[in-house]
Amino acid sequence: MLDTTPLTAAVDQFADRLRAAPQSRLQRGAAAEALALARELSARAQRLEEPGASVREMPDAGMFAAADQVTVAARDLAVVLPGQGELTEAVDLVEASMKRAGV
Repeated sequence: MLDTTPLTAAVDQFADRLRAAPQSRLQRGAAAEALALARELSARAQRLEEPGASVREMPDAGMFAAADQVTVAARDLAVVLPGQGELTEAVDLVEASMKRAGV
């Protein structure tokens, strides 16, 4: 079984920072970056679970829900990751998004 702790730890750190961020930072792009990450993680999970099926886009639930959306999408992906390469790629994606979000 694949140990997905690096992914969940990175996402928990990002989500915690989003929750602690002031509204002004969320409005300046942190929430949009988090939503984009959540959508990408969700799409990856869906493609692994249902190859060939159309991907459903995660809705925008508002800037204050972005942290939860990232967390849910990452945990969904963690359950279906097939190997270490995909895990490393997902962790790198989270870390890059956190940097771009400035949190």
